[in-house]
Parts: sequence; structure tokens; C-alpha cells
Amino acid sequence: MAANNTPEWVDGKKINEVLFCEDFLKEYPMVSLNGTFFTVDGLVSDENLLKKKIYDFLKPYVSTGLPKKVSNLLEVLRMECCTEDLPLQTDRIHVENGTLFLDGTFTPEKEFCRNRLTVSYHPEASEPVAWKAFLSQLLYPEDIPALQEYFGYCLIASNKAQKMLFVIGKGGEGKSRLGLVAQALFGCNMKTGSIVKLATNPFAIADTQYCLIFVDDDLNMEALTRTNTIKSLVTAELPMDLEKKGQQSYQGEIFARLIAFGNGTLQALHDRSYGFFRRQIILEAKDRDPNRVDDPFLAEKLCEEKDGIFLWALEGLHRLIENNYHFTISERTQGNIDAAMADGNNIVEFMKSEGYFRFKADCEASSKDFYMVYKQWCSDNALYALSEKSFCSYLKQHANLYNLEATNNVYIGSGKRVRGFWGIELLQRPI
Repeated sequence: MAANNTPEWVDGKKINEVLFCEDFLKEYPMVSLNGTFFTVDGLVSDENLLKKKIYDFLKPYVSTGLPKKVSNLLEVLRMECCTEDLPLQTDRIHVENGTLFLDGTFTPEKEFCRNRLTVSYHPEASEPVAWKAFLSQLLYPEDIPALQEYFGYCLIASNKAQKMLFVIGKGGEGKSRLGLVAQALFGCNMKTGSIVKLATNPFAIADTQYCLIFVDDDLNMEALTRTNTIKSLVTAELPMDLEKKGQQSYQGEIFARLIAFGNGTLQALHDRSYGFFRRQIILEAKDRDPNRVDDPFLAEKLCEEKDGIFLWALEGLHRLIENNYHFTISERTQGNIDAAMADGNNIVEFMKSEGYFRFKADCEASSKDFYMVYKQWCSDNALYALSEKSFCSYLKQHANLYNLEATNNVYIGSGKRVRGFWGIELLQRPI
């Protein structure tokens, strides 16, 4: 500060941008990663608030051209506090009142971080009575542990479990209140939108960067034309290629866990593989009690219990980690997955059909011939045939279910042997 209390970065009508940034960052410490600002409170989600702080710095000394100067200084700040990395920290959770390590250690000290939750850690917080009562009305008891583990899973930036969560029902059960509670816990670390848009819009993925959770509270039942993007989001542990409109693509990490509420599950037009469905956890909501009287203030009451709900979710995270990132899946939930797969995979129905083939232990069929019979069955039933790759992949993955054996030794004449299956006799001549 100069002797006349004028900052050193003010030189007549000009601003020394470097000195300004140094002075500004002393008062408002930040780092910039890939052009995004972070403080000890996590992601700066609204840069307009940052512009207001710059404006307040400038206005005692600058009276003209302020909007342009503010925007320019914001870009200089972005370069001044640029950092090459802000490491992912899966051994701790950044909360409003400090840092909680997964070994149980807590410190009120804060550090620069990608994500800070809008909830405080209070080990003595009251049990979330309203929350647990709500869940007991919404879900079957055997499915609540999976929801608890998934909420816990979202507390850290990790895709190790490689699952997305669907809560389905007929409507009116209160599923959307799960999203409201998640918003109370995660704040700006949660985004809402359409999973279908994520799968089809090349710019939508970049918007999920630095988020812990992405919620679709009204799942579009339109079948996905492609599933690669969604499967990548669910399983990504390495940087992905990200695009923003008008900008050059770059590599970035995505750890936004997907949660959707709707009347059905995510379906795909062409991908009916086990690999697609096994990434889904499908919880079925109870039918709404016709005698239930809804509390119009329930959402507010649930959010008031967020400190206790955080402890509940933390318990789920510890259980998930102890179980090597395998969720507690009930028979009911597994049945939901099987049903969704059957709905989206006509190979299941083909394998139940009659007149096209039969199971016979001492017979064999080449993959190509078996697939052609399957295509004929699809044509006869006005159904879309999956690819030969999907067909063979499904049969290999479920060979034990049908008492089949995949082999590379099916004899087709002229000394040639090809891939196929033991235990199948074709009743129709492949066309």
C-alpha cells in the first residue's frame, strides 16, 4: 500500500495487473485448475460473485471502463493462480466445518479442494428420525442398505464401484425428495439434468466435471441410441476427452455418480448387453399408500436433519469400502436388474422359443449359424436383431444358465473348425 493509502497497483489511470492479482489473492486465496477457480471451500460455482469482489476492489480508484477491466482482471487472475493439479483425495471428505478423514480423524483446518460439502461433521448429531421414517415408507427394508451405500459412495471422488442408481415407481411415492436431500448435502457439487442429454450432447459431459453427483429427477424413457458415453461416465477412473463449446478439447477427470428417478429404467436401442445392465442398481419404490396424508413441509424437515443424514451416509460408505466396493444387493433388486435386462434383450426371449433350436448335449452349432437362426426368429416376430457380437457375448456370459459350452472347435466341413457352442441343435436351416 502506498503512503497515501492508494494501492501500489494503481498507477495514475492505469492498473498494474500483476500487483493487483497478488494483492487480491492475499485477501481471497484461490487456485485455478483448467480455468476453473477453487478456494478452500471448493469449486467457485458462480464467477459473477468473483467479479463483484474485483469490482469492489477497483471502484474506489477507477471510475470508467469498469466492466471491461473487471473481465480482463478475472482472466489475469486465472493465469496468476493457475495450478497444474489439485489432487484427488479419496481418503478424506471436505465438510463445512473442516476435514474428515476416513480413518475417523477430524480437523477444523481447511485446504484447497475440488469438493466441499454443504454439511458439517458433528459426530454427536441427532439420529435422522424423519429421514429414516421417510425411507421406510418409500423403499422395502432390504433395499435401504443399497441406497445408504450409494449416498456414501457419492461422498468421495471415486468410480470404483462402477454403478449408477435408479429408483423407479409408478409415481407419487416421493422419490424426488431423495434429490432434494442430496442437494442439501452436496450443494454445488451436485448437478441436475437429463441422462439422455449426457449420452447425446458432446458438451454436456464437461459440465459434470468437478461434480460428485448428477441427478435426473424425471428419467426420459426414450431408448438411448448409444451407450458408450454413459458406460464411460460410470466406470471412468482415467481422464476423459472433454469438450466445451467454442473451446479446444482437453483431458479431465469425471467422477459424477448418476442417480435417476422415474417410472422405468434406462434402456438402449441397440445395446442390450449384460455389460450395460450390470452397471445399474434398480430400487423399486413401494406403491403409495392411498390413505397416506402427505406432509407439505417434509422436504424442509428432511433437510434440517442433514448433519445426521451425513453420518448415515458415512456409515454406508464405510460398509461399501469394507465390502470391496460391492453394494448390498437384495434378491428383489437383483430381480429388478434381471427384469430390466429381459425387457431390453430379446435374446432372453429367443432362448425360450420353440421350433428354432433345442438344447441337446451331444450337438453343436457354429456361432454364425446360431446367430442366423436368431435373426430369422427376430424377423418372424417383427423384432430388431442385435449384432452378432452382442448375441455371442450374451451366450458366453450366460452359458451356465443354458448348459452351453463355448468352443473354438465346431466342425463345418472341409477340415474347417470355427467358434460356436456345444449343447445346441438347430431345428431350422440358417438362411
